[in-house]
Amino acid sequence: MDARNLIRFLFLSFIIALLLLLTLINLPLPDKAEELDCSTNSRWCTTKNRFFQSTLKEPSKRTKPTTTTVRHHTSDVPHHPLDPLTLTELNKLRSILLSHSLFQNSKTYAFHSVVLEEPEKFDVLTWSHGDPLPPRKGSVIARVNDVTHVLTVDLATGEITPVDVGEHSGYPTMTIEDMTSSTWAPLGNADFNRTIIARGIDLKDLACLPISIGWFGKKEENRRLIKVQCYSMEGTANFYMRPIEGLTVVLDMDTKQVVEIIDKGKNIPIPKAAGTDYRFSAQNTKINLVNPISIEQPKGPSFTIEDDHLVKWANWEFHLKPDPRAGVIISRVMVRDPNTGEMRNVMYKGFTSELFVPYMDPTDAWYFKTYMDAGEYGFGLQAMPLDPLNDCPRNAYYMDGVFAAGDGKPYVRSNMVCVFESYAGDIGWRHSESPITGMEIREVRPKVTLVVRMAASVANYDYIVDWEFQTDGLIRVKVGLSGILMVKGTSYVNMNQVNSPENLHGTLLSENVIGVIHDHYITFYLDMDVDGPQNSFVKVNIKRQETAAGESPRLSYLKAVRNVAKTEKDAQVKLKLYDPSEYHMVNPSKKTRVGNPVGYKLVPGGTAASLLNLDDPPQKRGAFTNNQIWVTPYNRSEEWAGGLFTYQSKGEDTLAVWSERDRAIENKDIVMWYTLGFHHVPCQEDFPIMPTVSSSFDLKPVNFYESNPILNIPPNSEKDLPVCNTASSA
Repeated sequence: MDARNLIRFLFLSFIIALLLLLTLINLPLPDKAEELDCSTNSRWCTTKNRFFQSTLKEPSKRTKPTTTTVRHHTSDVPHHPLDPLTLTELNKLRSILLSHSLFQNSKTYAFHSVVLEEPEKFDVLTWSHGDPLPPRKGSVIARVNDVTHVLTVDLATGEITPVDVGEHSGYPTMTIEDMTSSTWAPLGNADFNRTIIARGIDLKDLACLPISIGWFGKKEENRRLIKVQCYSMEGTANFYMRPIEGLTVVLDMDTKQVVEIIDKGKNIPIPKAAGTDYRFSAQNTKINLVNPISIEQPKGPSFTIEDDHLVKWANWEFHLKPDPRAGVIISRVMVRDPNTGEMRNVMYKGFTSELFVPYMDPTDAWYFKTYMDAGEYGFGLQAMPLDPLNDCPRNAYYMDGVFAAGDGKPYVRSNMVCVFESYAGDIGWRHSESPITGMEIREVRPKVTLVVRMAASVANYDYIVDWEFQTDGLIRVKVGLSGILMVKGTSYVNMNQVNSPENLHGTLLSENVIGVIHDHYITFYLDMDVDGPQNSFVKVNIKRQETAAGESPRLSYLKAVRNVAKTEKDAQVKLKLYDPSEYHMVNPSKKTRVGNPVGYKLVPGGTAASLLNLDDPPQKRGAFTNNQIWVTPYNRSEEWAGGLFTYQSKGEDTLAVWSERDRAIENKDIVMWYTLGFHHVPCQEDFPIMPTVSSSFDLKPVNFYESNPILNIPPNSEKDLPVCNTASSA
């Protein structure tokens, strides 16, 4: 290296080191809750992922929806057995742990998960408002001297109890610090820096991503490895569209040492930056396709949030909390019966258990991209602040997530969840009589729903997850996919250069850019407790019945054949268009007045199934996608479909493995699992950023009520609604 290049290299290295130092200085929050500074001049106002310029406002116990505010959380106290650990509790838990010999005698440690250890289900179900709370405990997953420990910490007594979770491969969810430090670590390697410069990229324009490696053999065992791939930010905010193709760094995540540099794409150009910036400020158009729209609520929203986490709306009541791994957890879901006024149990607990995203390119730089976004990255850890009026409408209520960093210090994910009422002009029910009857009847009811929303930005991809509650007792769970494609650099600039399009492993989106084919599978944990914990799973098969000779002018008709699943294998379901069924969770001991068992049914929406070879290593780890529906006995230790320790796991602790035990599930406390799937063959409309595509499934009452539960919903009246005049045109 000549003197001029050496000076340039040393200067750039100094700048990068300075940026790294500033980043590390700003990452942790203060140790003591009292030191949180949320003044209007504070840069980091209780959040790691957003700056705020706002004054504080502490809500009352019974909180009406308001605009977004910044909160200290220093005065938060738990009111419900399922309330998450407060900021004060997290600080206390950290002090207890760090005073223990396990941590005092350690050279290195990191907290990968610090959450509430929920009380036993029976204790929660029998607890009533006003009762003393069960003992508050923390569930901790920590790495100490490169060994994983699962611990229970009693906040009242300070007792720390090790938890035996058995012998499993894999490591805990990465910490934010794991991910951040991994993206910087390659810059400390001279060979890597020389490789970047040789590619014609200025180090100051470099952006890198930490990519989980899955599991593909023994050479990846006995140490936490991660792969890092990089992009050029020159000329665009959308660096994802400018990959440095074929360059992969294998990194030891614990030592931050580079294990291997693989550089097989030297002849592949970096795609151009022109046309990739998706920000509104970068667009040259002034065309307004639609006028601004807003839902006005002259009497205010109809829902309330009591004690920070208890949501009440219309006939619904449920507990809501953010979670670093699941994103949001919906618990103790109850609905009021319009006939009796009784609050009836529907679901004990529901959440996103795992997201499996395998890419369909077998080449060296791509084969390992088979992400588990919840178990590897933390779905809630990747949640970003929601944008008022765009992510969520006016009158939405915003909820923060209070989580623990890798060093155990608490921090806040601000505006992580929003709750709002939605009206899209849909109809709850209607009927009009034809004039031929002589009856002038036209009855219509608007459909207003309550939505709980979060959005996670897992690097390039954005996931929007909605839990929607309807007045007729239906719960709709919807997943939207947006964000930016993960693309591959190529020498091709036009399809006329391509002899075998199927060998692209995707679609040519722009010059030198291929959008790689991939799948998304989102598996939901649904602990249904329909009128109580003892439930059964019933497959209602829709069968064709041939008529007997002379029986009817008809040759065939359909009939419903009900089959109660006795064991787990009976309940494994692969959806088939020409073998239709309904899927009921019923309470066999509770019946309607005419004798039908009360229940809820799962109504699948548009979905996709995995087509990978069952022996393919990624599919072994993602075997919970082999079926769309599973039913298992309730077990506190079986919540994560990909296993407790997903990172670099081999797939020996998954929903598919548990279900092979074929345990009894009839008239038991059981859990239903449903996987929503997407096949994504990219197209040019996905460039440079994707319009949202979504799919959903429903949990719908089936003989749960004696009759239509929303007969008493009143119609809208002109006098109840404001009249807004259209602004005069220029």
